[in-house]
Amino acid sequence: MSDSPMRPPGRHAVGAAPPVVAHTSARTTPPSAAEPSAEREPAVVARGLVKRYKDVVALDGVDLTVPHGTVLGLLGPNGAGKTTTVRILTTLLRPDGGTATVAGVDVLRDPRAVRRRIGLSGQYAAVDEYLTGYENLEMIGRLYHLGKQRAHERARELLAQFRLEEAADRPSRTYSGGMRRRLDLAGALVADPPVIFLDEPTTGLDPRGRAEMWEVIQTLVAAGTTLLLTTQYLEEADVLADDIVVIDRGKVIAHGTADELKLQVGGERLELTVAEAGALDRARELLEPLGVGTATLDHARRSLVLPVTGGARTLTEALRLLDAASVALDDVGLRRPTLDDVFLTLTGRPAEDVPEDETPGPKGGR
Repeated sequence: MSDSPMRPPGRHAVGAAPPVVAHTSARTTPPSAAEPSAEREPAVVARGLVKRYKDVVALDGVDLTVPHGTVLGLLGPNGAGKTTTVRILTTLLRPDGGTATVAGVDVLRDPRAVRRRIGLSGQYAAVDEYLTGYENLEMIGRLYHLGKQRAHERARELLAQFRLEEAADRPSRTYSGGMRRRLDLAGALVADPPVIFLDEPTTGLDPRGRAEMWEVIQTLVAAGTTLLLTTQYLEEADVLADDIVVIDRGKVIAHGTADELKLQVGGERLELTVAEAGALDRARELLEPLGVGTATLDHARRSLVLPVTGGARTLTEALRLLDAASVALDDVGLRRPTLDDVFLTLTGRPAEDVPEDETPGPKGGR
């Protein structure tokens, strides 16, 4: 097979070329008896995926498994290798090593069959800004050979599902970033694929839009869809994912449920700001025995963050110790771990230290 970018799937048999469209999407006809069966194995399996760009190792032996009807969250900062993994699994990029199957089909041996079974919403919205929201979705349906009437119906269904009905007849260039993102995801669902890949699906959405997107994703999974999503947000993975793989610098560094990861990095964070910068080291000396890890200090902000367990009991003890030592505070509280906390614990550096692009090359070509 060629290692050039692959065409997205359509409704054709394997021997017929589907039309080129902006979205990869799949389920239009059931696999025939002669095609590989996915019933006895997970929906997505990757083993030892490797991808190199000259001297840069983008992926270094990535393993992951997604059972049918579940959500796997691929969690990591920019540059971790998430998008590279998705591009390999969706046949858009050929790995330098390792194997992968999607819906029981080998991504290298039969990429066309894989593309008939998947939907993909990439990191950047792929909508035609000169077409209306309705026209974008109707065009995709026609390219998938749904037929004029069904393409019309499906477009209207998705516009209602994503709450874009009022903007349906406006050019998409007039949409907000969040609306374009929702339209992009709707395009990936036109052909009702059994396996969906979402690359940072809530990028650009406000809190309400993010909650609405989460609701849509949960509805898809409840109906039996298998989903792999990449995200930088621990909260998003917590809400949506049955299982989480944490990836950094092309390697899997942690794997488990959201609760398991939170326990691994410390269940909570004690965060405080001292009134006087000179008291920060004293606060650390007093409080570190209460923690389950090393305190992180920010002298410019006069702040301390300490991973702890025990909730309010630990907070009360911390306040008692600081008061007895006459360490005055401007602010104090407990919070749940963030992505930065996870990465600081697992890698020794915060997520923002990672460069924006995953791999060399033009924007979006990761």
